[in-house]
Amino acid sequence: FTHYPPLDSAIKGVGYYAYELARRGQEVERQPRPITIEALDLLDQVSPTEYTLRVRCSKGTYVRTLCHDIGQALGCGAALAGLRRTQAAGFGLDRAVRLEDVLAAADRGEAERLLLPVDAYFGGYPALTVDEAGEKRVRSGGSVRAAGGDGTYRVYGPGGAFLMLGRLERGALKTIKSFYEV
Repeated sequence: FTHYPPLDSAIKGVGYYAYELARRGQEVERQPRPITIEALDLLDQVSPTEYTLRVRCSKGTYVRTLCHDIGQALGCGAALAGLRRTQAAGFGLDRAVRLEDVLAAADRGEAERLLLPVDAYFGGYPALTVDEAGEKRVRSGGSVRAAGGDGTYRVYGPGGAFLMLGRLERGALKTIKSFYEV
């Protein structure tokens, strides 16, 4: 399935974001994007013309545009009245923390106990630990020789500090994105 990003999206075109051009009354050419709708469930009929749906979809899906596309397909039009994200990046509402709670904890110097460490977002990748010399090379932007199969890894220093997400190819470990403090 493909659909077009909305005019007010953050898609870049001609050096500007689409929403910047839309605010100026201009339109940027938007390319259709392939998306996957894994599930589309009708949960409730709130009124004769209002429905509650649950969508499980791939990255890049604009749910407001999907709603419009459904209305077009049905020949009646459709608009989104509300949107609630219940999962993102593999984390559900059971892991969600209210911003007010984080701010209150930050005032007490305790925000870290509410927030996940950055490496939790990359838990799907195997861990790889480099030695002290390797950590020094990583921190200076260099590649590191490492053992293991080709692929993407969470990379840690010998003291357990999360350094980066790295790509290992033929024994050379290179940075995809670094996360160490400078």
